[in-house]
Amino acid sequence: MQTFSAVLYREKDLYVAECPEMGTVSQGTDVEEALANLKEATELYLEEFPLPETGRPLLQYARSEEQFPQGD
Repeated sequence: MQTFSAVLYREKDLYVAECPEMGTVSQGTDVEEALANLKEATELYLEEFPLPETGRPLLQYARSEEQFPQGD
């Protein structure tokens, strides 16, 4: 498996997560939900359009409390 990027931004009451490498997009009410939904969307996309195996995780991310504080 490959590692892909996740770009997150807030849009009103939702967090939007995009995977620029695959073109998949999802959303959630918090960062964790948006990322979980993006992972699912990307996995479903890759079921239809598989990539060669590389042995690495599908999605990794680092979270910054400064960028995405809880409770906002």
